[in-house]
Amino acid sequence: MAKEITSSEDIQFLVNEFYEKVIEDELLGPIFENVVKGNWDKHLEKMYGFWETIVFNVKKYTGSPFQKHIPLPIEAKHFERWLALFHTTINQHFEGKKAEEIKKRSTQMGLMFEYKLKHIKGGE
Repeated sequence: MAKEITSSEDIQFLVNEFYEKVIEDELLGPIFENVVKGNWDKHLEKMYGFWETIVFNVKKYTGSPFQKHIPLPIEAKHFERWLALFHTTINQHFEGKKAEEIKKRSTQMGLMFEYKLKHIKGGE
């Protein structure tokens, strides 16, 4: 049964469920594993802070997430898959204003990252 996103525990659950899907995904899994190199706890902690900052407007994440994506071998199909898995995970477990906000913000972020990376890497 879907519920509202109301706490840090909800964010942690969402992030954990999402990354379980990512690890198993044939397109995204190898890219993440190459970056994370088995140190998932550290990555997940960063992601908890990142999404809590986005969803609850608290200062739990600092840094520039876009910069970390520049050297990665990613393109439109990777962003599409990432968003599909992320939104599926949200829809499976959550509903309400915060769930809709996180889907909206993740879509905007994905489109912006994709556009900027294409520009930086000499695409159209």
